[in-house]
Amino acid sequence: MTQQITLALSKGRIFEETLPLLEAAAIQVLEDPEKSRKLILATSRPEVRVVLVRATDVPTYVQYGGADIGVAGKDSLIEHGGQGLFRPLDLQIAKCRVSVAVRADFDYAAAVRQGARLRVATKYTSIARDFFAGKGVHVDLIKLYGSMELAPLTGLADAIVDLVSTGNTLKANHLVEVEQIMDISSHLVVNQAALKLKQAPLKRIIDAFAGAIPRG
Repeated sequence: MTQQITLALSKGRIFEETLPLLEAAAIQVLEDPEKSRKLILATSRPEVRVVLVRATDVPTYVQYGGADIGVAGKDSLIEHGGQGLFRPLDLQIAKCRVSVAVRADFDYAAAVRQGARLRVATKYTSIARDFFAGKGVHVDLIKLYGSMELAPLTGLADAIVDLVSTGNTLKANHLVEVEQIMDISSHLVVNQAALKLKQAPLKRIIDAFAGAIPRG
């Protein structure tokens, strides 16, 4: 009997950059997620299906068996904690960075040096907490889920911790990147029970992905 494999992906950049890896595993997704309303997409392999979930939910779906395997950013994995997940590969896709940004007229260096208590808006509370604790800077974290750039512009926060790719969104909103916290790329994550129960089909996918990881 053929074992069903469910792969969790998020729409957008991670989905697009995972497609060549899937093709290396002889798997084609049969519908464009941007055009379809479906949340479960069939592939060219009847035993493999793709479920579309929010990027931050991929580790949870894989941990609890809603998916056998998934692709998640390092940022989402750190915030999730990584419990119950096997992480065989850094796929070297969807690269960006987590950085601290402030209004162009805010003297961040002076605020940090003087030991001021910073108000920081972010959805990456674990990453931000660890980073500022390591610097000995006191922060009040404000959890937001969208449009981080608004927080310093409205006076809600002194700084933001957010993903930065090109930096164009920061520039457009008169914000500047003042510290880089870490580089981010997307990782393959596997449910630990599925790895035992569906070892052969999962190993074929993992090996194909490993051979197709972009270098450099």
